[in-house]
Amino acid sequence: MSFKRFDTEDFIVSSDSITSTLWSTDSPTLTEFYTSSVQAAGSSGNFYLSVYQTASTEADSITQFDIAYADVEGSGSEYYNAAVIGKSPSLSTYGQYRALILEDENSSFIFGTENNVITAENFWVLSMERARYKESLFPGSLNLKLSGSNGIISLTDNSKDVLVNTFIGSSRVFQLVSGSNGSAYSNDGYVTNSGSYGLVFPELGTILLNPSAISQSIHVDTLRTANSTNGVNNTTLYNSITLGASFGLNSQETITSDYIFVRARNSEFNYTQNPTFISGSTGEVIYDNFINNPQTYITSIGLYNDSNELLSIAKLSRPLIKDFTKEALVRVKLDF
Repeated sequence: MSFKRFDTEDFIVSSDSITSTLWSTDSPTLTEFYTSSVQAAGSSGNFYLSVYQTASTEADSITQFDIAYADVEGSGSEYYNAAVIGKSPSLSTYGQYRALILEDENSSFIFGTENNVITAENFWVLSMERARYKESLFPGSLNLKLSGSNGIISLTDNSKDVLVNTFIGSSRVFQLVSGSNGSAYSNDGYVTNSGSYGLVFPELGTILLNPSAISQSIHVDTLRTANSTNGVNNTTLYNSITLGASFGLNSQETITSDYIFVRARNSEFNYTQNPTFISGSTGEVIYDNFINNPQTYITSIGLYNDSNELLSIAKLSRPLIKDFTKEALVRVKLDF
């Protein structure tokens, strides 16, 4: 066994952005949607509705995303206490996302930019399962179809139509517009007097949908009645997504790789301590023809610390022959 200390130039760090399908079906587009009656009837069902890629009773059923409804007045859901007006799951959800996104309890959500904007008192939330979107949603991959009594609309983020990233609080945001693959079909993809169709937050794995724009386009309406049944508005959006039967979205993550270049020069690593090479009793080379022309085979590379503790080992796909006439350069890649 031979050792050699690495030099500074033997190390280099590289980062690569990896894109993959978000859904557990390994397909870029989810076309079938299921819910669980147990989850919907449970305490969590008062706040959100989980959506699966297959029937919730199946062994491979996994939550893909959740649907929630938020209302600044607490409408559209049942009051926690009938004597305390407005305090309901929809109000709690509104406060949760206001703290998460706006980072200011006195601010309001605004859909759209410049002259075509609307201040929203309510919205739907599509929250991607955390394990699904990894580091962030991949801009330009969002393609969602919603179906209503006035037809079907295709929605996407406007990432390819903007030149500079914008932020709300500390979160990067894109507008949700009528279009596909990150571009609006025409103009800015907004709805007159209703602003954009929503907001997309890639790093949060969250999409907010603007009920005003959606209602004006395809007549999918929210129920804003005070102290109404929990989950009604969640089911309304779920039905719209199910009938649209197409939700395309990819995830994105950055993989950091540490490359280590292991260099075996012509004068190095030509001898071995293998007992078939050297006599254990005398320490002499067993075969005379190896004295002036030794040959070894490199099969693995171990990485050690200064205490000679093995930290990792890299196996070569096939043995690499080495003698005084040959030099070797092996690149070891560590992903983390």
